[in-house]
Amino acid sequence: MIIDNRGLEPPQPMMRTLKALDKMDNGATLSIINDRRPLFLYEELNDRGYLHETEAQDDGSYKITITKSGA
Repeated sequence: MIIDNRGLEPPQPMMRTLKALDKMDNGATLSIINDRRPLFLYEELNDRGYLHETEAQDDGSYKITITKSGA
């Protein structure tokens, strides 16, 4: 699943991302595209134990791939 959060003002991208993750099964992967690095989202993902990787895109946006993990 891919969510395009470009053009949204904080905290909308984070809220959309966490809502999608809540509906996903453990082990599933979600990719999001943001206008900027989601620093507060990183903290939340780390607190939840989710793996994430960020790739800068040619257009200046960031693609973040998140793997949902948990007990």
